[in-house]
Amino acid sequence: MEWHRALAAALPEAAIAVWPETLDEPDYALVWKPPADLFVRVRPKRAIFNLGAGVEALLSLPSLPRHVPLIRLEDAGMATQMAEYVTLAVLAAYRESAAYAVQQRERRWQPRQRLPKAQFGVGFLGFGVLGQAVAAAILPFGFPLGGWSGERKEVSGVRSFAGRSELFDFLAMARVLVCFLPSTPQTRDLLDKVTLSRLPRGAHLVNVARGGIVVDDDLIDLLDDGHLASATLDVFRDEPLPADHPFWHHPRITITPHVSAVTVVEDSIAQVVAKMRRLERGETVTGVVDRARGY
Repeated sequence: MEWHRALAAALPEAAIAVWPETLDEPDYALVWKPPADLFVRVRPKRAIFNLGAGVEALLSLPSLPRHVPLIRLEDAGMATQMAEYVTLAVLAAYRESAAYAVQQRERRWQPRQRLPKAQFGVGFLGFGVLGQAVAAAILPFGFPLGGWSGERKEVSGVRSFAGRSELFDFLAMARVLVCFLPSTPQTRDLLDKVTLSRLPRGAHLVNVARGGIVVDDDLIDLLDDGHLASATLDVFRDEPLPADHPFWHHPRITITPHVSAVTVVEDSIAQVVAKMRRLERGETVTGVVDRARGY
């Protein structure tokens, strides 16, 4: 097992068991979408490391110990991949790649009038570690950038928006809306017809967060009536995306199978082990999940 080999190499002094083998009371547990009975049989004492950024599946487990810190991955090799994916989607939207592809099929030679970059804002809905890394990658292209989060984040070159009171102002500047939000009760179905309609007409949606944040039927309606020009979707309510889902055949939707950023084993293990060593020294670590917030 790749994860086991990497962890054993990075932490040779540790006793490591791989489920369904068990250490009844290990110091640490490393998990990703664990079976429902894992924490009935295994009772970690120091911390639980989630081998990914999203923790909704873990938080839904009734047996999850409430007194043990839960720590999620931060970046761990994902930021560069995410920057590649989102930059490609933003530039394809700005340079109208889809429209030119249609013209090619129709053998139609017709240069299109390009919007000034000043009118082509890119907004990051959710502006944590990954959102800020992607914003840094897109900044040199000269688009106006905005970042929205629950709490204000001051980042050079990015206009900051915070809280529900500033959400609609943020959406109004986003010719491309890139969703990085975690899945929580507060974000589920957030991008419905009312919210997405606050984007400028002709806007584009890029979702690399969680599928449940977008209301599928509302997205299709706004694409069909032209309020939205396109959607690039890497995440979905049900994965794999069912074969009969209308997203598959919609001419304005681009689908990828949850590959915008895949976990890099070596980087992830290096991050986890570094945090374990800090905890062993009695030091604090970043990435501790606020269970009330869900991330």
